[in-house]
Amino acid sequence: MKIRVLGAGAGGGFPQWNCNCHNCARIRRNAMNGKPRTQSSIAVSTDNNNWLLFNVSPDIRAQLEAFPAIQPKNGIRDTGIKAILLIDSQIDHSTGLLMLREGKPLEIYCTEMVKQDLSTGFPIFNMLTHYCGVNQHTIPTDGSSFTIPGIDDLRFYSQALLSKAPPYSPHRYDPHEGDNIGVIIEQISTGKKVFYSPGLGEIEPHVLSAMQAADCVLVDGTFWTDDEMVAQGISHKHAREIGHLPQSGEAGMIEVLNSLGDKRKILIHINNTNPILDEDSEPFKQLADNGIEVAYDGMEIDL
Repeated sequence: MKIRVLGAGAGGGFPQWNCNCHNCARIRRNAMNGKPRTQSSIAVSTDNNNWLLFNVSPDIRAQLEAFPAIQPKNGIRDTGIKAILLIDSQIDHSTGLLMLREGKPLEIYCTEMVKQDLSTGFPIFNMLTHYCGVNQHTIPTDGSSFTIPGIDDLRFYSQALLSKAPPYSPHRYDPHEGDNIGVIIEQISTGKKVFYSPGLGEIEPHVLSAMQAADCVLVDGTFWTDDEMVAQGISHKHAREIGHLPQSGEAGMIEVLNSLGDKRKILIHINNTNPILDEDSEPFKQLADNGIEVAYDGMEIDL
């Protein structure tokens, strides 16, 4: 199984277009040891030709141009993207669908709640009917398995997460199972598993079990501290309030990942304010000391 990190940043990417925080200001001046990042997305394949895209960020065009394996190879119009799986209906995970409007209908796998959001509050599915069209496939939220035609030798299990729908959603304050999911990706022939969840606010028992059973976990690395945005004067909301478990502190992501034993542990969906973006920082070194990697655009994971 091959996983390509198309984008490792949180919403807005890094640097964020309107941000002058400590990180963004320095990366623009080439004054820090770090890498710019586009908004969060990954692609998965077992044959290096047929790819499943997880989420479609507004940066998708640049991400695809930076990834030769997924670019056209046959005929006038072609793509290595065989299907798309949306883990939620957030703006930064779905707006890029509009960039894929030229061509055949998009094969999109998502929960019923995501389908509803993308047909009402942000009716991108309706908009795309006037262009390429959408073949929507509803995926389960009870942990049962499913496969995707054209994506050979992979089986998927969805894990419903405690989470709110996006701010635009008609049921923003009425949470439903399937607003946000984590996904177990299993290669059938080898039994190797990856747990992918870029938005984790709480480690529920079934989520911990999924992480324990995986050979690699690729999970929420949005914030270093719970009050990160508050302390920098950017927001009045804490990390946990907006559905992200911070890395540091009691019961933080570092503590959770350390409990998993010997496996590959990678943080993705890194917010522009997070000090781990500075590879000379103490937080970055602390992660390295704990065997935890920080995802970057173009990172490849082979299992």
